[in-house]
Amino acid sequence: MTESIAVLACENISKTYSQGPQEVQVLSDVNLQVAAGEQIAIVGSSGSGKTTLLNLLGGLDLPSAGLVQIAGKNVAELSETERGALRNKYLGFVYQFHHLLGEFTALENVCMPLLIAGMSLESAEKKGKAILEKVGLQEREEHKPSELSGGERQRVAIARALVTDPKCVLLDEPTGNLDRHTAAGIHELMSELNKSLNTSFIVVTHDEALANSMQRKLTLANGSLHE
Repeated sequence: MTESIAVLACENISKTYSQGPQEVQVLSDVNLQVAAGEQIAIVGSSGSGKTTLLNLLGGLDLPSAGLVQIAGKNVAELSETERGALRNKYLGFVYQFHHLLGEFTALENVCMPLLIAGMSLESAEKKGKAILEKVGLQEREEHKPSELSGGERQRVAIARALVTDPKCVLLDEPTGNLDRHTAAGIHELMSELNKSLNTSFIVVTHDEALANSMQRKLTLANGSLHE
């Protein structure tokens, strides 16, 4: 993939849901291009469609109209399996709730995407340890989620999202459950990883400090995205 191809792009996408006999339009003619290494915040009131937009950009859902491209490939033209493979190759996901598997250690959680992709246990563990060190958790790799603080769990979730070397990480309210000090640590971490790995970040957030620390801040209102 060349640098000139947008990591993620959407053109005139709309999303409509049916509620009984009514059609509810959540998004209307949204356009966005994400270049390699770009940091973008998407803000907007609750219910404005931010998570819907993130799901469309990540190929987790398809638009009612318009075009979504991941690494230059039209998501709508791919089968479910092909979409999954494309996501695994190019994208990472981090949610407000870390979604770690409670019975596994931090290292095992981080290695999971690599093992699912068919990597050997030895190679996966080597890579998992390296990314946990990057997020400052090398001392905690044998701990289970219940033995970690909220901030540490979110760092593990970020490490898991980054372990496949994605071109772009999509984050949905990553600091929503964290206190201000811990949230600031996550901001700093994202900035460091952006510089060292040239990973693009698209973050949906209510956290003004996080939004203002990104290179671009976009507002979603009345179904449209504005810079």
